[in-house]
Parts: sequence; structure tokens; C-alpha cells
Amino acid sequence: MGFSEIIGHKKQIDMLRQAWLNGRLHHAYLFVGPDGIGKKTLALALAQATHCTELDDDFCGGCGACRGIQSGNHADVRVVEPLSGKKEITIQQVRELEKELTLRSFSGRKKIAIIDRATLMNRPAQNALLKTLEEPPQNCILILIATNAGGLLPTVRSRVFGLSFGALPRRIVTQFLTSKGKSQQEAEFLAALTMGSLGAASKIEKEKLIEKRQGWSDMLSSLTPGNYRAALVSAEAVAANRDETLMFLEWAGIWYRDLLTFRITRAWDEIVNQDMLPQIEQQSAHTQENLLFSLLVKTTEASRRIQRNVNRRMVIEDLFLEAVEIH
Repeated sequence: MGFSEIIGHKKQIDMLRQAWLNGRLHHAYLFVGPDGIGKKTLALALAQATHCTELDDDFCGGCGACRGIQSGNHADVRVVEPLSGKKEITIQQVRELEKELTLRSFSGRKKIAIIDRATLMNRPAQNALLKTLEEPPQNCILILIATNAGGLLPTVRSRVFGLSFGALPRRIVTQFLTSKGKSQQEAEFLAALTMGSLGAASKIEKEKLIEKRQGWSDMLSSLTPGNYRAALVSAEAVAANRDETLMFLEWAGIWYRDLLTFRITRAWDEIVNQDMLPQIEQQSAHTQENLLFSLLVKTTEASRRIQRNVNRRMVIEDLFLEAVEIH
């Protein structure tokens, strides 16, 4: 194991590794980018490299320190995220973290704190964190992880070193999935569905996905002109789980893109949902190009709103109600 085995993000990895080797790491970072692309993996890798007892210029992944960090059981590395069943990172969690950072390191090396989904810190928590950002304890590194920096206070953003991460290229996700036993066709579809999110692609089981896609397709087909009841009932079901909601929106965007592509080009080979060609042919024939384009744009915007932590049910209701009005 080591930095070279992390998938993608070579530029960001090289920059962080060189800063670490030269002793020039910033006291606080903000890793920004889509979910599931490796931001937390890299943050933990930096922590492992800092504490690895076997290597001086990398991390081994197998020593006690590396294994402890990976399992969340290292005294000098702390990961903060919403408590089980909670939607926010609270001021109490931040204050506990700040207290821990003032204590002496057990290993004699840097203490590292990772705040995952940092935009879920409520306003009091973010304000409390400012004290640490303004007067960082010696020998500490703080890494905030977020999908969108806009959810953080300007005063927080201005005191961290921002590092942007893009979605992984689909070919890289496809290669990884085929190396894990997925067929080429399934791997290509999952890479397209998850928009370069290796984390999301790795979690999806083929059979469940097929069931979901068919249900999603039927649901979108039910959003006929004036069918407001179907829009509201469907929105409630889709919005029940955040990860499922985002996955649905990613797929819906691909679905509308498939319909639009086929209606304009009739090119089967450019369709992502290859096993749903009959439905694509039928639905594309009954929906005008301008409506498909509008639905595609609105679906993309809905995904962005949810990633900014706007109420999921409200976002999906807005999307579906617009769908039954513009069809």
C-alpha cells in the first residue's frame, strides 16, 4: 500500500506528498469535490504517512499505526462526522475535538483531525471551529472534507487551504470495476451512472440496481400531464434516503440524456441504458426534444441543490411537479 495505489488525483497527491516530505503542510485544508471519489481516502493516507512506523517517505498500510488509522483506532488521528442518527455536526463535537487537539500527541508526531462532510457542521459548530483555525495548536493538521464549499462560512473558508477534486474519469472507474470481477458492460454502466464516483460504483449490486432502474423508469413514466398525486407520492418515496435520492437523480439525468440522444441521433451505441432500449425508443418518441432538455437541466440542478443540503423532499417535489406541468 502507498500513495501510488490511490486511484486518480495524481496532481493533488503529488502536491500533498511533497509538502509533507518537505515539512510544509498547511495547518488546515479543505478537500472539495463530489462524493465517493477518494477525498477521505487521501486524508487518511496523509495521516498514515505521518504516523507509519515502517516507511519514511510513504505509508505501508500494514504496521500498527497504519492499521489503527484505517480502522479508526489511533490516538492521534480523529475523524469527526455526524453522530449515528443525527444530521448535523454539533458544537459539542467541535469543542471536544478542540480539547483533544490541545493535548500532547501520544506518538510524538502530528495530531490529525479529519472533519468529514464538513458542511454538516451547524453554524455554532463552524463558529466554534474558528478559534482553532485562527490559533491552531502546534503540531496539528485539520482536514475538512466537503462536496461544496458554499456550505461553509466565509470566515471558515478563508482560513483553510482549499484543494479541489474532480470526478474520476469513467475509464478509471471502469478499469477498477472490471478488475473486481464486473463485466465490461456492467462496469461501463456503473461508471456512467455514478458519474465517476468510485465509492458509489463499488457499493451497487447489479441485481438491485436493475430492479431500481425499472422502478425508476416506471415512476418517471407515471409523471403525465396533471398527475400531481403521482408526483407527490413518488417524491416522498424517492426522498426517503439521501444516497438513494442522489443515485436516482444521477440515473434520471442519464435516462433523460439517453432519451434525448436517441431522439436526435438514433444512435444505439451512445445509449448508457443498453438493456432498456425498447423503453427508450418508446418514450423518446412521445416526448419533445425541448422538454427532454428541460428535464435534464432541472434534474442536474436538483442534484446540486441536495448536495448543498436543501431539503430533499422539497427538491424532488419541485422537480416532479414541474415534470407533470411541462410534459
